[in-house]
Amino acid sequence: MPRHPLLCRSPLRRHGLVTAIVAGVLAAVFGGSNVQVSGPTGAMVVVLAPIVASHGAGAVVVVTLLAGVIVLAAGVLKLGRAVSFIPWPVIEGFTLGIAVIIFLQQVPQLTAATPTPGHSSQAVVAAMQSIVAADPGYLAWSLGAALVVAACMLLAPRVHAAIPGSLVGIVLVSVLALVIPNPLTRIGALPSGLPAPSIPALDPALLGSLLTPAVTVAALAAIESLLSGRVAASMADTGTFDPDRELVGQGVASIGSALFGGMPATGAIARTAVNVRSGGRSRIAAIFHSVVLLAVVLVAAGPVGTIPLAALAGVLMVTAVRMVHLGTVRAILRSTRADALAFVVTAVVTVSFDLIVAVVIGVVLAGVVALRSLSRSSSVHRESVDAPHVVPSPAADDDAPDGLRHDGAAEGDERIAILRLDGPLVFTAADRIFDEIRAISGVSVVVLRMSQLELVDATGARMLGDIVQALEARGVTVLIKGIQPRHEDLFRTVGVLGALRHHKHLFDDLPTAIGHARDHVRRERSGPTP
Repeated sequence: MPRHPLLCRSPLRRHGLVTAIVAGVLAAVFGGSNVQVSGPTGAMVVVLAPIVASHGAGAVVVVTLLAGVIVLAAGVLKLGRAVSFIPWPVIEGFTLGIAVIIFLQQVPQLTAATPTPGHSSQAVVAAMQSIVAADPGYLAWSLGAALVVAACMLLAPRVHAAIPGSLVGIVLVSVLALVIPNPLTRIGALPSGLPAPSIPALDPALLGSLLTPAVTVAALAAIESLLSGRVAASMADTGTFDPDRELVGQGVASIGSALFGGMPATGAIARTAVNVRSGGRSRIAAIFHSVVLLAVVLVAAGPVGTIPLAALAGVLMVTAVRMVHLGTVRAILRSTRADALAFVVTAVVTVSFDLIVAVVIGVVLAGVVALRSLSRSSSVHRESVDAPHVVPSPAADDDAPDGLRHDGAAEGDERIAILRLDGPLVFTAADRIFDEIRAISGVSVVVLRMSQLELVDATGARMLGDIVQALEARGVTVLIKGIQPRHEDLFRTVGVLGALRHHKHLFDDLPTAIGHARDHVRRERSGPTP
């Protein structure tokens, strides 16, 4: 995950540098975020490492091309909007986890350990191992360099908002490192140029074996880019974020990267966060990032190679700390137990495993909690027949029609059950509602009031049909009142209306339904006509 391609020590260094330059420009132009900085990431290196081991470095280009086509197709099909289904606590948990990973990934650079790009859980292990094996003398120098950069980043905005504190800090530390003898590790030699564009050789036999890895790479690129863009949009007023356009841009970027021999592109949350925190608000910043990298390759590889790694580590550590808003964390932890749990679990899984697993677990957990809450909001209420549905006339007496008494009740009303269904009626609540209604006993007529139903799915509608059939089989007449027009087609299709004993047992208003129920009870009491 967030490691600058210039720091990558793997055989994919040239691939990463090409991606940062070519894909960075294309994603900035065609993507859906004004501040997203795209390029290679450590998480992508982890996914690509087994492909390189099995098929060689040349297979990376083919996978990049296939993944780019898949991501582009996802954007055209408007699948980017799926990110809107990720709850806020999950997004914030992911952000916290990424911030922790960014911070931990800089620890080996402060201790002169060999950078190990990879899984987020490896960042924790590598940080612990590097601290245990750290040389106190070297650590003092590297911490000093990182603190100088951090001080510049914190103090520069107070002098003037336009001063790039991170750049000032890096330049200052680099100059001091050249003047004062020190043991600090430098970036080192960089590639001296970019390859010429060409169409990758597509071997049909190889395509079949690379299709599955390409789908995995495409999923990682899409999710990482969408979450990075979403997080960046929440960090500051950076303009509208269009997830569908972002997928299109990332797909185009990966395809362009493949033509130059690069690796898959994705939104890089570390570089994007640095961009936002440094005041970037337009696509020009991301484009300039790629142009500067190109200039480094062409004319300034030597001076840049002398920058101490500790200085860059200081920049990313400060950026990681700034990504975490304590007020937001407190607000989520004090909101509801379910949201707090989703937040904590997502953050822990992001650090312990990877962002895809974290997002999946976070969304599933939030979905389960939401369904549980939805199920609890569904209810059945038994209402009185006499009020407030039927208001008797002041002159009404025991001889009034239907045996209406002064209190508004009629003889036999105890044999009528009015059941009001409230809230959503979905699969999570179907069995409970079914059991509650079937438990009604000692009645001849059940009136189901459905005007308060908010949401009904196929399972809930089917359950209603089963209820009607079960009650009718017991000799209980079922009347239905107040079906909303938006539910009528579903009820007819699933068989709710067909389960009624008579088509006239469907009513639009409650007084009419109660009158019909009372007629039915009176006929039942009087017995069959001789």
